[in-house]
Amino acid sequence: MKKYLNITILCIGVLLFGTACDEEFLNKTDPTVLVSDNFYQTEKQVIQAVNGVYGQLRPWHLSQWQYTEFISDNTTLHFNQGDRGSGPSLEALEFWQYNPSTSNITNLYNSTYGIMVNVNTTLSKLPESNATDAVKMRSEGELRMIRAYLYFQLVQHFGDVIIITEPVSSPAEAFEYSRSPVETVYEQILSDLNFAVGALPASYGSDDIGRVTKGAALSLLGKVYLTRKNYSAAIETLNQVTSLGYDLLDDYADVFDPQNKNHQESIWDIQYQGDNQYGVNSNFIYTFAPRESVGAVIDFPGQDGGGWNTPTNEIIALYEEGDMRKEVSLKEGYTSLQGEYVGVPYINKFNHPHTIRGVTNDNWPVIRYADVLLMLAEAINEVDGPTGTAYGYLNEIRDRAGLDPINGLGKDAFREVLLNERRIELAFENHRWFDLKRTKTASELVTMLNAYGLRERANPTTSREGIPFSNNDFVFEAFELLFPIPQDQMRINSSLIQNPGY
Repeated sequence: MKKYLNITILCIGVLLFGTACDEEFLNKTDPTVLVSDNFYQTEKQVIQAVNGVYGQLRPWHLSQWQYTEFISDNTTLHFNQGDRGSGPSLEALEFWQYNPSTSNITNLYNSTYGIMVNVNTTLSKLPESNATDAVKMRSEGELRMIRAYLYFQLVQHFGDVIIITEPVSSPAEAFEYSRSPVETVYEQILSDLNFAVGALPASYGSDDIGRVTKGAALSLLGKVYLTRKNYSAAIETLNQVTSLGYDLLDDYADVFDPQNKNHQESIWDIQYQGDNQYGVNSNFIYTFAPRESVGAVIDFPGQDGGGWNTPTNEIIALYEEGDMRKEVSLKEGYTSLQGEYVGVPYINKFNHPHTIRGVTNDNWPVIRYADVLLMLAEAINEVDGPTGTAYGYLNEIRDRAGLDPINGLGKDAFREVLLNERRIELAFENHRWFDLKRTKTASELVTMLNAYGLRERANPTTSREGIPFSNNDFVFEAFELLFPIPQDQMRINSSLIQNPGY
């Protein structure tokens, strides 16, 4: 973690909350570096520092699909025989061949802790700033909510992790931290979230739309309780969200339309802005569109996609006939510019018109109200079985999709139907891997994933162009439910102990 000891907040990364980079902000010896000794003093600087943390979440979220969808049975890759360079990195995640040297896992670990540096430094400087008490309270709530979110990601991916809640003052100090047990990590997460619930407002004025709210903190807290199987606490917490004014939109497509951002169903979106060259844009469709689509999917001459995060045969087949979410979420193929149909599927949720090549305007939905309703249905079923209330929440989601209501199921059957409904409703929004880990035992998940792997090997979603799978592709072992601690971290910190199996 040595390279994260200096605080760096780029002006271009400040969130679009109406707090622009001005002459005072840039009048430094090095305009890209803000040192804690001479910043965090005024209220404006505090707000800029918090905005800088939000800004770090943008590039971080551009890659999270790798660890939550691509690794699961939801998506695969559009195979490229001519370019095998991503075999040790991206393809290692898809085929479950990752190890302590896998660069993308190292990037996940380092970038997550990198955001935490700015979170902890800003938190430590809040008491001595000249900001009002109201701004200090709100800022602490925002930062602790974000820290809880990041630790929730880390603990689910890595298990025991290092807890750092204060700035690190020297490399020697950084290299002495040990991993804390999962239970201790969750205690920290709950502490931060409970503070955020009390500190954050239910809503903001137009200049601050996109900041985390009380509803976001409650929703994440409910998900943490659900993950820990504290179902009663999850119900009590998520019920509070239902009284905050959120609602499902009538049209599923409107949920993802960049012209309809931060709507009534949105609880927390990562804010991106396209149609400019400020560097605060998204680019998801450029990663997800098929290779060699040469402008037929992305409407720019000759533009190909990356061919990553391709919907699998499995999830395509799971959609019920008449499900209106399917055409919004994915396409099973496209018509080439020569008028020929190409049967390579791709994610369509984040495919919208934009004016500058490579610069899209799509926000990323971290938490939306549909997720809350489905979590409530799940928690209620685990406590009382499939009650009328649980069916009501589930069927509210299905009704919008144009599907018939579900009824008459036992507890186990309801759980399975609900998991499938989450898979479709929240498809490609970075929920699948954690949903599987939460709802299945290790042995159940190993069996399920290996069965999926056999089917994908026998009938690949996209052509392998005559190249066979390796013997270890799609072979999943229980220890891989946790990622390895990156080898670089093990090398520089002798206090770290590697996860079993690696």
